[in-house]
Amino acid sequence: MNIYQRILQKKDEGKKQLSILIDPDKSDKQHFKNIARLSMEAKIDYFFIGGSLLSNDALSLCLDVLSSETDIPKVIFPGSTLQMNAQADALLFLSLISGRNPEMLIGRHVEAAPYLRNSGLEIIPTGYILISGGRVTTVQYMSNTLPIPADKPQIAVCTAMAGEMLGLKLIFLEAGSGADSPVPANLIEQVRQNIELPIIVGGGIKNSLLAEMALKAGADLIVVGNAAEKNPNLIAEIARCVHAFPK
Repeated sequence: MNIYQRILQKKDEGKKQLSILIDPDKSDKQHFKNIARLSMEAKIDYFFIGGSLLSNDALSLCLDVLSSETDIPKVIFPGSTLQMNAQADALLFLSLISGRNPEMLIGRHVEAAPYLRNSGLEIIPTGYILISGGRVTTVQYMSNTLPIPADKPQIAVCTAMAGEMLGLKLIFLEAGSGADSPVPANLIEQVRQNIELPIIVGGGIKNSLLAEMALKAGADLIVVGNAAEKNPNLIAEIARCVHAFPK
């Protein structure tokens, strides 16, 4: 079963999933090993690997360590065309549909397509929707796009509906790494009511209470990154919350 089929199956069963986001630039080999061990113990579902910058070129090292230490699927969450590596299991082929920067809608995808076609990676077309999280995040700055205001859920709904009609396979609601506030529950809920696609929610999920709010609102898969980097023990706490669904 490929990763996308696994996400669909869990959604159909009403079961929630958790991914830990690892930014290779922010970590070293020992940190990768620690995260791998804690993630195995917590039985997380996926690693998402990537960041908005690539300054240390540690992507291969990260994938090497995760592959040797765990059997958890590794999904590249690319911030640029430099973040592609066939050692992973899959890649989220992100189209930033909330923005109007053509490079993030289709431009970079054209550059990446030949490599990806021959990589053997499972390619998952994903509608990436940036929601304001209370501060200018790295992804907002690097993508040169404006996020959807958190208090304008109807814009997010219409954007997600358009992504579904375009044939994308996942919708990713993202407040941005280190966001002050996560994607609001009422926004997630309204998107959930209007599309059938699996919904990923990330950014600003700093504790199990915020994780539970996102899951109850309709997120199928939540992503925790910055908070887990600062407090790796949070992985087990949020994993317990995720595994408790359906309640």
